Amino acid sequence: MSVQERKERERADRERLIVTTARELAEHQGWDAVTTRRLAERIEYSQPVLYSHFRGKREIIGAVALQGAAELAVAVRAATAAARGPRARAYALARAYLDFATRNPAVYDAIFQLDGGLPYAREDTPEPLKDAFAALFETLGEVAGDGVDPGLFTEVFWASLHGVATLTRSGRLPPEHTEQRLKLLVDRLPAA
Repeated sequence: MSVQERKERERADRERLIVTTARELAEHQGWDAVTTRRLAERIEYSQPVLYSHFRGKREIIGAVALQGAAELAVAVRAATAAARGPRARAYALARAYLDFATRNPAVYDAIFQLDGGLPYAREDTPEPLKDAFAALFETLGEVAGDGVDPGLFTEVFWASLHGVATLTRSGRLPPEHTEQRLKLLVDRLPAA
């Protein structure tokens, strides 16, 4: 391995460490606890080293969002692959989505709530974000119904799930009725 290859590998490892540490800190103490000073201390590098990877917290949030979006896509696809029939896949998708949001609240916020400097719903949207939407679309497009744009339907279904996730977490919806909400949402789909 050349010196240049070793340096590139070390840089990639350091970047992963920064993102992982930011993510862990955010999950345990919230995003307000994630500062460049605190991250530098935790990863045992100076702040200038951290800034050589990311211009600041916003870019770190963006990196966490991209990582989380890739994980969400994997979780949704795994859940829907095991389900039989369009409605069962839609329910599995909904359950996997809410489970992801519950298990990873800081990551979920990085993807959908915080400003990570990432463009959404545009030509230059990063691939992990496009793929997360594609994972939803693959299942929801098949249950959109006749005459309904499958992309718009996917957006509306996703918005419903996002509402359930955020309103439940904030205590505005009682969590004990989550399954009933999902069943109500899926049962109202056109006959599949």
